[in-house]
Amino acid sequence: MTKRLTPEQVIQLIEREADIIVPIANGEPIRLLDILEERASALSGVKVHQMLALKPRAYINGELENLTHVSYFLSGATRKVYQQAKMELVPNNFHEMPRLLRKVTKMSMIMTVAAPMDEHGYFSLGTQADYIAEFVGKVPFVLEVNTNMPRTFGQNQIHISQIAGFVEHEAPLTEEKTVPVSEKDQQIAEKVVADIQDGDTLQIGIGSVPNAVISMLKDHRHLGIHTEMLPSAIADLVEAGAVDGTRKFTNPGKIIATFAYGSQKLYDFIDNNPSLEFLPVSVVNDPREIAKEKNIVSVNATTEVDLYGQCASETVGGKYFSSSGGQVDFARGVRFAENGKGYICTYSTAKDDSISRIKLHLTPGSVVTTGKNDVDNIVTEYGIARLHGVSLSERAKRLIAVAHPKFREELTHDAKKQGLLI
Repeated sequence: MTKRLTPEQVIQLIEREADIIVPIANGEPIRLLDILEERASALSGVKVHQMLALKPRAYINGELENLTHVSYFLSGATRKVYQQAKMELVPNNFHEMPRLLRKVTKMSMIMTVAAPMDEHGYFSLGTQADYIAEFVGKVPFVLEVNTNMPRTFGQNQIHISQIAGFVEHEAPLTEEKTVPVSEKDQQIAEKVVADIQDGDTLQIGIGSVPNAVISMLKDHRHLGIHTEMLPSAIADLVEAGAVDGTRKFTNPGKIIATFAYGSQKLYDFIDNNPSLEFLPVSVVNDPREIAKEKNIVSVNATTEVDLYGQCASETVGGKYFSSSGGQVDFARGVRFAENGKGYICTYSTAKDDSISRIKLHLTPGSVVTTGKNDVDNIVTEYGIARLHGVSLSERAKRLIAVAHPKFREELTHDAKKQGLLI
């Protein structure tokens, strides 16, 4: 009996008030979601749960009565909809997503893209493991088989006996838009790179500063990779001989990630590459697992920092822009690691130097992503503010020292008035 499904058969698999789980980024099954939208009138109270949706859709916009979206991380496809109060956003730390989904949903079905089946009957989830991989064999899976999805290794394999069925859909993978590296990015990156030693294991976030950091590491040796998102520039590091993972304490010799998102070059690099393994986010991002890498270095970004060291990394100007992601996971993981180091990077200013990103208080409406007790180092183009283990007064002094010079006097005055500076 074939497991190839018609659109009608896909709909027949979906119960009333079902909770459908869809993975991040290129795990988003275009054809399957088209089927849901085209036949939404046959559904009843169905919710689609997802982080980082790639494509704007009618159900995301709240236009379909029987099909709605629940977000766990905003994207360009969902941000305005959330700000218009037309959809739900559930707070989370990335490593807790599988546990959270088990708690708050029925786990009715997982819909995801996969590479074609191999000779042994296994499909690969390709660019994904994220929050769906640990449910293989436990939750019904419906696959969208795409020959453009790379075949990868790790705990992201699913056998034909473990799926409810599949459809086929040929589509190129979405590529991340490249953000140009600016002079400020280079200045920040230089300060971080100076702290990275041969043999360190890296978690690198998304954005121009992390890209600049990676570009400056090509002369390092024996670096390891243990990261939530695998970015395009990692391929360049491997080609340069900087990454071999031989000094890692977990999964030696392997590049570890929970999903990949970047350029076609990245997708070609990970295809059939045995040096990479995709593991569930509950493993990759668990602070206890991160801490086993004794020399882990985490590099992420934020939008605002107050003089206590609190980082607002998911709001911009007091409005929600994304969500917490894995920033706190790695902030805590490096804290537990024997020689762990965490860097949260930001430009010192915004809007043509008219606004300081280092503030006495965060902008009203902003939320704290990484708290004062978890933050390690804050980096701007003016230096590194090393915050761990120092008093609030000393933190304020160090943060003012890496603020833009035009705001330092004002910040000092405000901090004294607040009683923050001794």
